[in-house]
Amino acid sequence: MQTLQKRQRRERRHARVRAKVVGTAARPRLSVFKSNTRLVAQVINDEQGVTLAAVNSGEEKGKTPRERAIAAAATLVKRAGEKGVTEVVFDRGGFQYLGTIKAFADAAREAGLKF
Repeated sequence: MQTLQKRQRRERRHARVRAKVVGTAARPRLSVFKSNTRLVAQVINDEQGVTLAAVNSGEEKGKTPRERAIAAAATLVKRAGEKGVTEVVFDRGGFQYLGTIKAFADAAREAGLKF
């Protein structure tokens, strides 16, 4: 499968998810993007168009992408907590909920984020 087709298919899936998932001031959106080497996550208030907290797994320690994603989740929960965010809506970004994405979500839940 060509790379362009893969990206277009993921973007279509993401558009379907985004039609249903909206971040508010009470429950911002936790948006996740995964590349081959790293995972980027943001906590976004869509009403104001403001990013409240962000993390990049490339900044974290760990041997595997999954270990770095788990460490990034803990960092993100800490940064979001400083802004008073405890509940979010999870936006998987068109990616399947398994592997690194699932590990990140589970680690965020264990660190205290509700979704």
